[in-house]
Amino acid sequence: MASRVFLGRLQSASAAVPMRAARGFHATARTMADATTPLPVRKPVGAFRGGLFGFLLGSTLAGAGIYSYVLREYKASNELLTEDIYALQAACQRLNTYVQQLEEKMDAAERKRK
Repeated sequence: MASRVFLGRLQSASAAVPMRAARGFHATARTMADATTPLPVRKPVGAFRGGLFGFLLGSTLAGAGIYSYVLREYKASNELLTEDIYALQAACQRLNTYVQQLEEKMDAAERKRK
């Protein structure tokens, strides 16, 4: 029942408002003069060429970034390895001198027994 009352009021309200006429399309001489100038010719970059260029550019930049990262890591690990090699060499030299001193002491002890 309420919807019927509302529907009746809606129909009466729409009848009171007159329909507006749609605006027609027209062109003045000024706008027609602007339309005669040719648009600049643009060479289109196709989606394939643009995508290929973007892919190559991105791949190149990513490759350069990875190369620099790997090079830095290589240098850091190479320096650590070099330090370890020098430490091992020093330890071997100390061990060698210690063994030589022990051999000399053993030789001296054998000479005293004879």
